[in-house]
Amino acid sequence: MTLSPKTFDLEISRGIAQITLNRPERLNALTFEVYGELAQTFRSLEKADDARAVVITGKGRGFCSGGDVEGIIAELFARDITGLVEFTRVTGALIQSIAELRRPVIAAVNGVAVGAGAVIATACDMRIFAESARIGFIFPRVGLSGADMGASFLLPRIVGRGRAAELLFFGDLIGAEEAHRIGLANRVVPDADVLATARGWAERLAKGPTFAHRMTKQMLESEHGLTLAAAIEAEAQAQALCMAHPDFREAYEANKVKRPARFLGAEICDPPPAAPKADAGSET
Repeated sequence: MTLSPKTFDLEISRGIAQITLNRPERLNALTFEVYGELAQTFRSLEKADDARAVVITGKGRGFCSGGDVEGIIAELFARDITGLVEFTRVTGALIQSIAELRRPVIAAVNGVAVGAGAVIATACDMRIFAESARIGFIFPRVGLSGADMGASFLLPRIVGRGRAAELLFFGDLIGAEEAHRIGLANRVVPDADVLATARGWAERLAKGPTFAHRMTKQMLESEHGLTLAAAIEAEAQAQALCMAHPDFREAYEANKVKRPARFLGAEICDPPPAAPKADAGSET
């Protein structure tokens, strides 16, 4: 496992891990290497105590334009069915690694997000859209099923089956305001503010009770398909574990004396102390 990727940028500071896809000349299209390293990075972040929340975005004009036509598609025509299944499993493993990471993940969708890029954004827990952003599950336009990389599992849970069917059958691109109207975008902000807004949300989460956030994400993922009774029991056990965690006591004690709670590990989110100012008369 590594946290030193070569095919995109990763910065961890003040409790936030920021992943920036860095192929702006290709609208951050994915290669075989990027797929593998992204999945590996998301799995590795599970053990990174200094990464309490994650932001993923793209450099330049696009979030992610999907699989690279020259770097991936051309090679796929040379594969037999076994080789094709191997590839599609690799792409799905990336989405699974995002869903299984017990940290909140926020997509800062700064431009076009299509194909695999759209599914990556959908797999995140929350999505901040720039006003100029567009998203589309364009697989049918190239003769492929709209049900790719878990899209037909994830999307109906966010926008409902009918809207998901429309997006996955037609493969149309929709703008940020439409994405917000149907619930796919949590917020739409001016283009210049999209990353700052996503990082602001991540900072709030990083300062919060990480153990409880892990439980929340686990419940959001695991309760799909459970009966109400089973879901209530799962949440009862999860909440009891949170009550036994030191963060619960800390929140109680902080509330009693009207001070901000200092959740376990949150001190890494504080900015470094400012360097002392030199006396005006001191020598330089």
